[in-house]
Amino acid sequence: MLGDKTALPLLSLVAVDNTKAIGHILFTKAKITQTTKSVTARILTPLATLPDSQCKVGAQLIKEGLKQLKNAGVELVFVLGHPDYYPRSGFNPAGILGYEAPYHIPEEHAGAWMVQELCSGVIGKVQGKVQCSDVLNQPEHWRE
Repeated sequence: MLGDKTALPLLSLVAVDNTKAIGHILFTKAKITQTTKSVTARILTPLATLPDSQCKVGAQLIKEGLKQLKNAGVELVFVLGHPDYYPRSGFNPAGILGYEAPYHIPEEHAGAWMVQELCSGVIGKVQGKVQCSDVLNQPEHWRE
């Protein structure tokens, strides 16, 4: 992932407890295609934590990552993840808002494709298909 130039710029954060890594989050570049408007976007993937740190550390990594991306001028962040977990951090279903995933998401899993607006007023004005970095643009990353 780190060698994929289409993923840049990226944001990688690590949570450390003393000297032990207990969590990691990565945001990579994404583009919105099939639109005439320019928007800055990222995809959150992966988020990983040690099992005993999952809820607290995962939420902290998401919060800090979103804060840094917002400060950097990123407008939208997408994630394909558990539809009960990511809404707690402000993510909403993306498909119904007009953002098509890089690969087809079956209807029964449509709620797993989510977006968060970091810059007010983007959702509703820009829609299209999300294009991810080359390393993520593999069908196996978009299936259950």
